[in-house]
Amino acid sequence: MRRLDLRPLQAELAPWGLITLSHIESRVMESLDAVIANLEAICDTENPGANRPGPDAFGRGARLLKENTDAVFGPPPAGRWTRILVTLSPKAGKNIDHVRALFRAGMDCVRINCARDSENVWASMIDNVRRVADEMGRPCRVLMDLAGPKIRTRTVIAPKKGAVQAGDRILLTRETPAGNPEFAFQTDCSIPDVLRQIAVGAKVSIRDGLIAGHVEAVRDDGVVMAIDRTPPGGYPLEVQRGINFPGSELDVSPLSEADLSALDFVAAHADIVSYSFVQRPEDIARLQDEVAARRAGWPRMPIVAKVETQHAFANLPEMIVQAAGGNPFAVMIARGDLAVEIGYERLSEVQEEILWLCEAAHVPVIWATQVLESLAKRGMPSRGEFTDAAMAERAECVMLNKSKYVEEGITVLDNVLRRMEAHTLKRSAQLRPLTSWGRLSET
Repeated sequence: MRRLDLRPLQAELAPWGLITLSHIESRVMESLDAVIANLEAICDTENPGANRPGPDAFGRGARLLKENTDAVFGPPPAGRWTRILVTLSPKAGKNIDHVRALFRAGMDCVRINCARDSENVWASMIDNVRRVADEMGRPCRVLMDLAGPKIRTRTVIAPKKGAVQAGDRILLTRETPAGNPEFAFQTDCSIPDVLRQIAVGAKVSIRDGLIAGHVEAVRDDGVVMAIDRTPPGGYPLEVQRGINFPGSELDVSPLSEADLSALDFVAAHADIVSYSFVQRPEDIARLQDEVAARRAGWPRMPIVAKVETQHAFANLPEMIVQAAGGNPFAVMIARGDLAVEIGYERLSEVQEEILWLCEAAHVPVIWATQVLESLAKRGMPSRGEFTDAAMAERAECVMLNKSKYVEEGITVLDNVLRRMEAHTLKRSAQLRPLTSWGRLSET
């Protein structure tokens, strides 16, 4: 239905007081049947409204979404529908009082990043979370995030105090750079094989787009990146910074050897596994097989697919079909890498489309990356952050990253979500009484 331009039809339905089809993702056929039944009644046709759906049929999609959300994240907290997922720091494994504080602030689920720390640290974090959950009589599911094939800079050669500027060139090499005098800036790539798959003209982004350019030349030892854009004054080329190739379909397995090793621990100790840089339904099937092999006889493990590339976004319908038929399933809008891949100006539009699609498929969504980041990192929020946090209520879960003031971030997010849920359910307005301006005059 959404392949059609429905705007003229919406405008014609509105004056008749009919559903304008703007919030029908979870109940498409029921909404169309309701509109047809009302038109039949208006036109005084024979046997009007014969196919009008009842309340149970009309609410079936919302009930399925709730069931699927509970299957992934567990039951919701009292008085709030949207869950709060918090990334743990190693402090959570050393200081159980820190974990208690996160629980009291309103944390519902925890995330452990497998790209960092070790199995001993992960085990300590999980042990403290389980203990506090038992103390407080509240469930708290543990999500472990497989690192995936994140492409990063490694050894860097650059002028002292020199920043990359528009017009400069960077030599990206497969091996450790040898100090070619032709290039002031050089770095090798953590996944060297991708440089063999990149063509002249391909877009390249380093450090979330702070250094952006294109492939000017392909060489035996790597590729030459011509810089098109940096912040005013330039930006330094640093080690362990992410490299993206927006628009290039790379043949890289989303499950590395390190991921498979970590998956042994994840399958035995976590409640949810999160899948980084997944791009195709075949990738989902691979993880399903790997998890099933490690959990024979156990309940099916919920899987979270992180949408962080153009190809993951394009293939999302097929990935949903593959995943939801075999495991409890959710989607994370990983807005950092996704913004670099698709362009920042498209991010708001794309995250809306992901929310629509997932609601139609009754799949829960995690709203992630930089939520209340200024507050959580520096203790001082920006005004725009509150609008973003309020918009996040349309997802089933919101993720906060580890930071110095994460407890304050959880408390504020809990407050914002509770307030907004009185006003909206997904994208549908909830018409609670407005009390901000007092009682209206009866005259």
